[in-house]
Formats: sequence, C-alpha cells, structure tokens
Amino acid sequence: MKEYITVAIFNYQHETFIIKNLLEQEGIKFIFENETLVSIDPFASIAYGGIKLKVHSNDLERVKQILDSFKNDNHLKIV
Repeated sequence: MKEYITVAIFNYQHETFIIKNLLEQEGIKFIFENETLVSIDPFASIAYGGIKLKVHSNDLERVKQILDSFKNDNHLKIV
C-alpha cells in the first residue's frame, strides 16, 4: 500500500464511476479509499476527506493523462 499515491479526491461516489471504468479498461490497479464510507453516509464525505483515488506509482503518469483528458472534454468533467 505504501507504493500507492493519491491522485485525485472526489466528494461523491457517482463521480468515480467513469474513472473506475476507464482504469479497469486500461488494466490499471487502483483503490478508492473511503468509497464505502461515503456511500453509506454521503453527507459526511468532507469529514472523511472525500473518496481518494490511489494508484501505484508505476501507473501515475498514465492515470494523470486519463484525468487530464477530462479537462479537455466538454461533455465529461471531473468536478
């Protein structure tokens, strides 16, 4: 787990669905920390620190490219 780095933080579980799908398609291993806690109590997301997307340090650059692609897309955006 020490090799995993937090790349992004989301406030709501629905924000993670597209990213999760894309990472699985690319074969990138990832962890969404606090995903279950926020799904049970979405109003306490900030108290838990949000849902943290963690990836292995070897996949960091590829994941950053995937996240950056949303900045240029007018239809899908990470809030």
